[in-house]
Amino acid sequence: MLEAYAKKILQARVYDAAIETPLSAAPFLSRRLNNQVWIKREDLQPVYSFKLRGAYNRMAQLTPDQRAVGVITASAGNHAQGVSLAAQRMGVHAVIVMPRITPEIKVQSARARGAEVILHGDAFSEALARARELMEEQGYSWIPPFDDPDIIAGQGTIAMELLRQHPEPIEAIFVPVGGGGLAAGVVAYVKYLRPDIRVYGVEPEDAACLKLALETGERRTLPQVGLFAEGVAVAQIGEAPFEILREYIDGVVTVTTDEMCAAVKDIFEDTRAVSETSGALSLAGLKKYVQQQGVEGKSLICINSGANINFDRLQHIAERTELGEQREAILAVTIPEQPGSFKRFCQVIGERMVTEFNYRYADGERAHIFVGLRVRPGGSDRIAVIEQLRAADYPVEDLTDNELAKLHIRHLGGGRTPWTANEQLYRFEFPERPGALMNFLDHMPEGWNISLFHYRNHGAAYGRVLIGMQVTEDQAGLEHHLDTIGYRYWRETDNPAYRLFMT
Repeated sequence: MLEAYAKKILQARVYDAAIETPLSAAPFLSRRLNNQVWIKREDLQPVYSFKLRGAYNRMAQLTPDQRAVGVITASAGNHAQGVSLAAQRMGVHAVIVMPRITPEIKVQSARARGAEVILHGDAFSEALARARELMEEQGYSWIPPFDDPDIIAGQGTIAMELLRQHPEPIEAIFVPVGGGGLAAGVVAYVKYLRPDIRVYGVEPEDAACLKLALETGERRTLPQVGLFAEGVAVAQIGEAPFEILREYIDGVVTVTTDEMCAAVKDIFEDTRAVSETSGALSLAGLKKYVQQQGVEGKSLICINSGANINFDRLQHIAERTELGEQREAILAVTIPEQPGSFKRFCQVIGERMVTEFNYRYADGERAHIFVGLRVRPGGSDRIAVIEQLRAADYPVEDLTDNELAKLHIRHLGGGRTPWTANEQLYRFEFPERPGALMNFLDHMPEGWNISLFHYRNHGAAYGRVLIGMQVTEDQAGLEHHLDTIGYRYWRETDNPAYRLFMT
């Protein structure tokens, strides 16, 4: 199988449209990680993504009759641009179905190249189903986003370039994984020619379909998929990619939203490129691998798979970057409610930089403060400052990994009211688009008094809402209704951040 794919990769037709992208050194990261870090710059492709390679190679195989009818595909954005550019070059009509959550920059880019774009559904799976329906109705030729040998071969040309550009020893290559086409192409070529090189897939923790498939030994569908890195928001690994990956990939690294945000910053500082979150995914995995394995003095390569990001999302990414780099600790500290207590607290933390401080009067004896402190990466410094505060008799709750605290409480600033009897707190996520908040409210149950509401739009692919409701009876009935809405939610009534700052 590897030999067959290696031949297909060598024969792939990609360079009529794609370019050979550079392998850029990352000197800042290399020094920080004590390894030689290299970034394969697929963000420099004409469509700012590697997806052009597979799309063009697949369309180059079409017969004249198939080209005359036209092509169709489903895409979360980057594959759409690859298909639209390939169709433009070949004079083929292209129809592309995209989820409504697709960043506007990707939608406009596909339309600018002459493609007919249809927005349908809130997830890739819904767009895919609609595209399949249109294919049957209109007779279009299908250009799959990842689950096809020609797509895999086109993406595999990245590995062909990479090994030629870096003939010296390589410890590991890190590849972002959505449907698996890119990972399969890289794995097939590298393991055929250089089996000593390790290849790792990298997935978001909330969209790890390859990890699930490897653990269970079969392709399974994730019940829910996180949308923060929409370019890899795929619920099931592709069938053709999995045939390769199940045998030859060395493992999967999963990363958090904050770790992806930190990787976006890392790429910018070393290359001045602004990557999309799925584009920085592989670097986040590389950094985690170094941290977990303790490797030093090795050559490590990651693939910046794309740079198609809406500008307004950068605000949220920048906000989460410090946490992703473990440079900020978010703490809840209880101090005496008396004159001079805040000054004493500042004396205990010394010259540490305070990144955030929220406080509101609660009672005459104690004050709960929400504080952000600058710490050194790695986690040990955060533990040290917590121990330092506890040694000074301050009760401390570490909220650094608490999503409720990071997404909502820090913006609410300790608002309290005596009228919160029987209040139950729920945190929701829903696909973000115009009118999404109103649609969410339309689905909320009637007859329950809303005692708290916090919503913040920061340009992400999904909106986040915090709701407090006064539930006097039938909580099970309420949660049954919430289950039918179909949005992800968490009951947060027992969350320490809520207990300390909102009740």
